[in-house]
Amino acid sequence: MKRRDFIGLFGAAVTARPVTLLAQQEPKIRRIGFLTPRSHPSPPGHDAFSDAFMRGMNELGYHEGKNLAVEWRYADGDYARLAGLAGELVGMNLAVIVTYGTAAVRVLQGATKTVPIVVTAAIDLVGTGIVTSLARPGGNITGLSVINLDMSPKQLELLKKFSPTLSRVAVLLNPGNPANPQVLKQVEAAAPRLGIEVVAVSAATPQAIESAFAEATKQAAGGVIVGADAFFSGQGSQIAGLALQHRLPTISIYEDHVVAGCLMNYGQNVAEFHRQAAKYVDRILKGAKPEDLPVEQPTKIDFVINSKTAAALGLTIPLELAVSADRVIE
Repeated sequence: MKRRDFIGLFGAAVTARPVTLLAQQEPKIRRIGFLTPRSHPSPPGHDAFSDAFMRGMNELGYHEGKNLAVEWRYADGDYARLAGLAGELVGMNLAVIVTYGTAAVRVLQGATKTVPIVVTAAIDLVGTGIVTSLARPGGNITGLSVINLDMSPKQLELLKKFSPTLSRVAVLLNPGNPANPQVLKQVEAAAPRLGIEVVAVSAATPQAIESAFAEATKQAAGGVIVGADAFFSGQGSQIAGLALQHRLPTISIYEDHVVAGCLMNYGQNVAEFHRQAAKYVDRILKGAKPEDLPVEQPTKIDFVINSKTAAALGLTIPLELAVSADRVIE
């Protein structure tokens, strides 16, 4: 080989090698979608549930802006927007779409039979016909299913134990949530034996939540039960503030509501459900099919009390409740 040919070949190899190494080092970016009825976080960023999901993804080695891109879609409590947002995501050729709430997963179920869907939390996925069974979900949907147990009668009992003179309770419902009428029926069925009257107040927007608490006060309610609802789940700070403003002991299923200042929560840890959903996304990104991934249905119920809120409302935490609570926020 001539000297100049050798030098040219060596130079080409040296030039090509960094390009090859660079190609090997650049991580593959996975594109997924996330559809939720909750409101956009303010300031922009992640809310309690999406943050929990991203913690789960980070724990598995996925990081936004590095090897993961997420198309976030928030319906801001407007359930009528879910179909349009679902259509946007389905048309983006995403590897997985993650979603929260029965209404959202139903919309996605109608929008695609091929794109893998991971449910962070929805009520009774089997009973609602979204999956065939927990062990073999079938189709393109899997994830975590909330137990089909209405917490509201127990929540009513807890409010009564906190305030024995309680005689009227308002139930906050979302008219766009088809499951909420059942919540009202359950509370109304449990109320007579506790000597409590029930009034319903409705809201589907942040402004309407303000009006609902004003109406509860006008109706002489002595406490509020927040119906389980994906939109309400993201309004913890607003609900807690209104509860203190109107001096209404308030209970929901969401622990972050208590952290924000509501009196109590009794229900499953939906934020933790979101963190666990990351495991499903990881397995699908690595080649697993949703139909082969069993649906998880955790059964643990959390009961948390905010002692600062109790003091602000002039209430003493009954010993029975303090002992049975999983946590008392000081």
